[in-house]
Amino acid sequence: MNSFYSRSELEQIGFASIGEDVLLSRKASVYSPATISLGSHVRIDDFCILSGLIRIGSHVHISAYVALYGGMGITIEDYSGVSARTTIYSAVDDFGGDYLIGPMCPDEMTHVTGGTVYLRKFVQVGASCVVMPNLSIEEGSVVGAMSFVNKSLASWGIYAGVPVRRLRARSKGLLNFANW
Repeated sequence: MNSFYSRSELEQIGFASIGEDVLLSRKASVYSPATISLGSHVRIDDFCILSGLIRIGSHVHISAYVALYGGMGITIEDYSGVSARTTIYSAVDDFGGDYLIGPMCPDEMTHVTGGTVYLRKFVQVGASCVVMPNLSIEEGSVVGAMSFVNKSLASWGIYAGVPVRRLRARSKGLLNFANW
């Protein structure tokens, strides 16, 4: 048995759209597939969770154990990737004590906030990062392993830390390959 779904199996899952050459692990969990779009040349590895409104461009790799919680939207543009054990949240509960927490509580008793998370072209998020809602990691930026991203990041930078901070500029040399 192949570790990835066949094309016909992918089509039966019911994605909003799906490109060519998509490899989705049979061990990944997909919730609300009708709200998920996958571009071409996408690979999603074992034990990933995809839930909510998610748009993945082309030439994207989602490593093992990544969780994409797209309740308010996640967009991952072309030539980007998310490394193992990273979690991206587009919505979060209010832990302040005035509301209940969790999806099993009635909506009127919770206070969920957030907004779309954007990973622009040529972005790479390192292993074991946490990315919070309502922000953008702009074109060409990379985030080092085990970083906490709680704000938008400018383009073509190398970032790391808890909370994340800019370390230096990143080379734009990879743009030579963008129009193969």
